[in-house]
Amino acid sequence: MAAQRLGKRVLSKLQSPSGARGPGGSPGGLQKRHARVTVKYDRRELQRRLDVEKWIDGRLEELYRGREADMPDEVNIDELLELESEEDRRRKIQGLLRSCTDPTEDFIQELLAKLRGLHKQPGLRQPSPSEDDSLSPR
Repeated sequence: MAAQRLGKRVLSKLQSPSGARGPGGSPGGLQKRHARVTVKYDRRELQRRLDVEKWIDGRLEELYRGREADMPDEVNIDELLELESEEDRRRKIQGLLRSCTDPTEDFIQELLAKLRGLHKQPGLRQPSPSEDDSLSPR
């Protein structure tokens, strides 16, 4: 009974405009966050990358329809951008798609064209499982 009264009293103080306010004028001592956030990466570049990733996913689904188990786990855009030449990129993509029985040349040509407009984002790259040795014993 007393706990219920205490809970109601605390709740009413937090909800009332004259309730306990911390620095920044917010309840509980939390500072009010500004609506604008500093963006570390160019939004247009991120949107282009997202569009390319969605395009890749859609095209892979078309190429591997009915054979999803054969589909590559990932086509890593940053790994492709790190390669020296377009021919190296072509070989890497062909290697990823070797299990595909449908023609892949159109997909490869379109992907290479889309990659020409992108830049490597070093802060976004996720290490592949073969590069991540954090789980391996030392």
